Amino acid sequence: MSTYLDDLVPGTVAELGSHLFTAADIIAFATAYDPQPFHIDEVAARDSHFGALCASGWHTAAIWMRLMVAHRNAAVAAATAAGQPVPGLGPSPGFRELKWPAPVFAGDSITYRSTYVGGRATASRPGWGIARHENTGHNQNGVLVFSFQGSAFWQRRPG
Repeated sequence: MSTYLDDLVPGTVAELGSHLFTAADIIAFATAYDPQPFHIDEVAARDSHFGALCASGWHTAAIWMRLMVAHRNAAVAAATAAGQPVPGLGPSPGFRELKWPAPVFAGDSITYRSTYVGGRATASRPGWGIARHENTGHNQNGVLVFSFQGSAFWQRRPG
């Protein structure tokens, strides 16, 4: 986190952590936010395209966000404790190519990563740029289950 946009190296991978999707969590999330039968009813899910209860794609995305925020908070705390500068991060101006190429079933453990792919200065916000990342989630068998290309405003090195 103590890295300014100008210092980021393409290909750098941030390991965000893993999350175990339980049937209870899948049903609770889907009941509140995506109440489709294959997310909230194990019997109905068996007769669906998926053949079993599976997590909402939005659930997999929400877990990615929670892990990303925790990762950033830990990096800020470490930089602060070491007396290093903490460059600002701004909001995301958007994302592209959100995909759920394979279902996430109850009992799956998804490991999330964010890989820096590049950045650029912004003309509209002096001192800031936009960082681009490829974000993924793989299940315990190495199968890609979640991906998107994200961007975020990132502070550039002063001067």
